Amino acid sequence: MKRLAILGSTGSIGTSALDVVGAHPDAFEVVALAAGSNLDLLEQQVRRFAPPLVSLASETAARELRRRLASGRTEVTWGREGLLHAAAGTGADTVVSAIVGGAGLLPTMAALSAGKVVALANKESLVMAGELMTAEARARGTRIVPVDSEHSAIFQCLNGQIGQVRRIVLTASGGPFRQLPMEAFARITPEDALRHPTWSMGKKISIDSATLVNKGLEVIEAHWLFGLPLDQVDVIVHPQSVVHSLVEYVDGSFLAQLGVADMRVPIQYALTYPERCVCPAARLDLSHQFLRPTHELEGGECLRGVADVEKMMGNGPPFRRGRLARPDIQAPVDLHGIGGDDFTAELFREAQGDFGFADGGRAGDQHRAKMEDGVRLHFASARQGWETGFGHLQSSIFHPRFV
Repeated sequence: MKRLAILGSTGSIGTSALDVVGAHPDAFEVVALAAGSNLDLLEQQVRRFAPPLVSLASETAARELRRRLASGRTEVTWGREGLLHAAAGTGADTVVSAIVGGAGLLPTMAALSAGKVVALANKESLVMAGELMTAEARARGTRIVPVDSEHSAIFQCLNGQIGQVRRIVLTASGGPFRQLPMEAFARITPEDALRHPTWSMGKKISIDSATLVNKGLEVIEAHWLFGLPLDQVDVIVHPQSVVHSLVEYVDGSFLAQLGVADMRVPIQYALTYPERCVCPAARLDLSHQFLRPTHELEGGECLRGVADVEKMMGNGPPFRRGRLARPDIQAPVDLHGIGGDDFTAELFREAQGDFGFADGGRAGDQHRAKMEDGVRLHFASARQGWETGFGHLQSSIFHPRFV
């Protein structure tokens, strides 16, 4: 069981992290929570997860929480001292650094100095002190695991092969104003900027995403996390927010991580790394994105027919020498009109007499030739269906790089 300290527990990342913890009560124990001034939500979290230690920003808030938790066993602290104690002074194995802005730097450094694994959502810390933080992690024999969806995607795709990377590519949705004409920018309100098209996030990161400042910070974050020069970190616009980032290797191959736009997915991976487990987030339905299910393809009967035959073969061989052993299989895969049912029936009847081409049965080369013709027709049908079914797609699901 991993012991967790969550800094910024009442924020967007903190509440999502606790959702993950709640979904896996046998895998995690919360030993410390730190928050600002959202007493009502923090009280709920304390009552549910019973951490031994809680820290708040002010003494006033801490005294009020103490009053509410009079019969509880949770120690309530406040201020800088309380925050640093939550980060480094508890028995946590992993510290979730989710405090917004520059306020997250000192507790994150304290956690690293104490040898804690840091699940980092506070990118501002790396922007301000990336060299110091990465050096401290190395010196203490610990690691920084990214929580940002883009950097989590890169982390998963790298798999320790950083020396073979040509570049990493962060994806950006483009924010709520991606298609807004420049002349309309003067009428933008804060409420407009907070309405991100694909992600549900806190106010600061939502505003930073609307201005694309957040993506600039993520480029710097990637530079420090993965030790790559800035000219090997690219950004492309991907409005669907399905592909979270990509790695291009020196041989021209790309690896990408796909998933729903739900921060619980990268948060859980940061907490369970290197293991994986079932996540409370929804599953990605690729049929609603840039791929189509096979039942929408012309010629897709070939694919489904072969699969159906394989399923039936799993329940017993469909053929025995000289006769049909499985009467429930009436014919081979339908050729969907190419070659025609007569061809299929003829081929089936002749093959039924002797299915052992290799041992010189009476059908011999004639049967083999007809089967080969049938295979060619299957492939022709499948290719035609592929081209028809996917012809509506643009040449790329991504927009050109904008930085």
